[in-house]
Amino acid sequence: MEQRFDGKVVIVTGAGSGIGEATARRFVAEGARVVLTDSVADKIDAVVASLPGDRATAVTADSSDAGQVALMVQETVQRYGRLDVLVNNAGTISKGTVQDTSVEEWHRVIETDLSGVFYGTKAALEYLLESRGCIVNVSSVSGVAADWRMSAYNAAKGGVSNFTRAVALDHGKDGVRVNAVAPGFIWTDLTSEDGEPHELSDEFAARIALGRGGLPDEVAAAITFLASDDARFITGVVLPVDGGTMASNGQPAQA
Repeated sequence: MEQRFDGKVVIVTGAGSGIGEATARRFVAEGARVVLTDSVADKIDAVVASLPGDRATAVTADSSDAGQVALMVQETVQRYGRLDVLVNNAGTISKGTVQDTSVEEWHRVIETDLSGVFYGTKAALEYLLESRGCIVNVSSVSGVAADWRMSAYNAAKGGVSNFTRAVALDHGKDGVRVNAVAPGFIWTDLTSEDGEPHELSDEFAARIALGRGGLPDEVAAAITFLASDDARFITGVVLPVDGGTMASNGQPAQA
């Protein structure tokens, strides 16, 4: 595999499974030294144990805790002397209308999915300014258009999308690029009990142009592209990785 990140240092949050794990593995395969973070130590320890020891480090940190995030970034720079890429991937999901959603649940989702992106960005920026590095945030198609019964999640991911654009504007002239991916339905441990792809319902599959759910590796490929020099003139983009879901205007297929 091409070594686009040889000598680079990367942080991937929420790297214990799913998109985060696949992204960390892809960066390692392309030559980076990667710090994998997650709030569950056992998950990232297991992933790191399967990677080359000189390329991967586990740091337990809860992305919804600003203090833990700041310490995670500091530990990365102390260990490796620099930071080139931050991938804000850690997230959670919640279903329910406003009436269904408690204040506590609202704060849990917003703190993890949106505030966590702010905390990571704020902690990492001084080092990314030095390296003229980049940030890739993981938003969602749910941050571009809304779902039924997912008000808190939609609000958080909508915030991630526009926060991405705002930071790109503020720091483009400093040499720091900021982009996001917007995955559609991806087979992860949040969407499949056994973590393996299986058939979508006909109703769901009919709304995806490619007719299937995506794989974490496919999102990881988009993330590493945006983080690479191949995307050196791209910033402020929220890139759908959704099999064509967002290509539809939402109306059903017509004869």
